[in-house]
Amino acid sequence: MSKRTVSDLIWLVNPKDLQVQKSWLEKDIKKIGEKQILNLVKLAVKQSKLSYSPYSKYPVGVALLAKSDKIYLGNNVEKVSYSDTDHAEEAAVTGAVVSQEIKKSGRKFIKALAVAQKLGISPCGRCRQIIGEHCDNAVIINCDLKGKIYSITSLQNIFPDAFTPTLMGF
Repeated sequence: MSKRTVSDLIWLVNPKDLQVQKSWLEKDIKKIGEKQILNLVKLAVKQSKLSYSPYSKYPVGVALLAKSDKIYLGNNVEKVSYSDTDHAEEAAVTGAVVSQEIKKSGRKFIKALAVAQKLGISPCGRCRQIIGEHCDNAVIINCDLKGKIYSITSLQNIFPDAFTPTLMGF
């Protein structure tokens, strides 16, 4: 066996994996339906207006669709020490857990999330980890504060090789 070089260890996304994710997304988007996706966007935008973000002036709102078809909302709540800030995705997930969604749908209860923020970008790394705690994959809809959708993607697409309970056998 020959000695491996650093170049041999480079990991890139396999085009086949991308096609699998695209097929998964198309199927789940069809199951959720355009009407529900637009409703999630509308609710996320509305929820962003409840943001408490006096320091960053960066409001974020989330509408989370659970497997039970119940929708949970969340928005960011800042503290002067930014590291203690509650993220919108975290608030929506916590609301679902507190409302016993795990009892209704199991630990993997997240079906989709619409995230409304100024730039229409994907959830941060911390929020990706929080979402990954409660699903193996989910539809992620990224929109701005006016409801313009920038992308519809999947958790696995934005969080490949995630450290999750499923990986740990839970």
